[in-house]
Amino acid sequence: MFDLGFVQIRWYGFLIALAVILGTLLAQRLAKRRQLDPDLLLDLVTWLILGAIPAARLYYVAFSWDKFRSQPWHILAIWEGGIAIHGAIIGGTIAAILFARKHQVSFWQLADLVAPSLILGQAIGRWGNFFNSEAFGAPTDLPWKLFIPSDRRPEGFANQAYFHPTFLYESIWNLGVFAILLLVFYRLPAKRGTLALIYLIAYSLGRFWIEGLRTDSLMLTGSLRIAQIISLVAISGGLWGLWWLYRRDRALLDTTDHAANRLDKQSES
Repeated sequence: MFDLGFVQIRWYGFLIALAVILGTLLAQRLAKRRQLDPDLLLDLVTWLILGAIPAARLYYVAFSWDKFRSQPWHILAIWEGGIAIHGAIIGGTIAAILFARKHQVSFWQLADLVAPSLILGQAIGRWGNFFNSEAFGAPTDLPWKLFIPSDRRPEGFANQAYFHPTFLYESIWNLGVFAILLLVFYRLPAKRGTLALIYLIAYSLGRFWIEGLRTDSLMLTGSLRIAQIISLVAISGGLWGLWWLYRRDRALLDTTDHAANRLDKQSES
């Protein structure tokens, strides 16, 4: 982004920091609507960062081991690039579960509050791919094609200059998911855990088809893309979770302000 000599500010770092700040403010605002202490969400953010970033790096390294086999000390050089959102989600989820147990709060309630912030952060963070000329798709002549410098083109595509801007596709998709989650949060009655499960399903649907366009996917073996496999697992798990949640014979937990006030009055009486 710019170089001050004694410190370098990178686009990806700036965008991640921006996403964390905006996501924290949003989660605190949503917490107030659920009658939760917003400072609790501020504490949670620290846990999420400590859980997500190392896990995102280890996930990437695990499926790109050939790059690190001869130089394992580069595993710590995260500034050279190489993190994966699925690893971050796994690490963040573990951290959130531990946080919920420590503070005696519902994990699913926390997950619902974090889900909109997470998908918003992903929409912002994807623009780091644009500035780094990475995570693009196959060659294309579409009007919104993306020019990639010759030194950033993958092997076998040296003569191709324009590619699918898959970072843009995913950013737009994520903003759509963000809008859906806010709509459910503010307008629809929902059981605890609903937003987190909708996030899993909706984000994974987009990631599955977008991943199929990319030229730099992490591969399991042959043509099996790790992100697509994880997306299918997440979609299946999310659908099963919603089915399990809404087939249970118990009252629907309304998350609107009106319903929350009504429940408070009933508990007082």
